[in-house]
Amino acid sequence: MSLDLYAENLIENYERPHNRGALENASVSVHEDNPSCGDTITVYLKIKDGKVKDVGFEGDGCAVSMGSASMITDYIKGKSLADIEKMGKDTVVEVIGVDPGAARMHCATLSLRAIKDAVFSFEKKKTDAETKEL
Repeated sequence: MSLDLYAENLIENYERPHNRGALENASVSVHEDNPSCGDTITVYLKIKDGKVKDVGFEGDGCAVSMGSASMITDYIKGKSLADIEKMGKDTVVEVIGVDPGAARMHCATLSLRAIKDAVFSFEKKKTDAETKEL
C-alpha cells in the first residue's frame, strides 16, 4: 500500500470516526490534552476479564489526533491490559500506517496515552515513563 493510501485511511477515520462517543457504564475514563496544539480526548473503556471489551472516545483536534484515535480504539478492542501497557509510538505508527514525523507524533499518540493512562488507573498502577512521553 502506498503512503498516500495510508494517509487517506487516516483522513477517512477522521471524517468518519469509529467508536466516537461516551460509553455508559465504562469501567474507567480518562481525559488527556495536548497543550502544544489544543487537541483533547476523553477515552472510555469497558474492561472485563483483563481485556478491553468496548471503547469509546470524545474529543476535538486535528485530523492526525482524531483519525488516530479512531484507528487505535479499533485496534485495542479485545486486547489484554498487559498488551496495551506495552504499546508505544511504534504501535501507533504501525496501526495508522504512516509516520507523522516528530512535529505531529504527540497528535498521533494522544489517544494511546489516554488509553494507557486509563488502563494504569483501572489497575491502580502508576503511569510508566514511556506513557508519559507519548
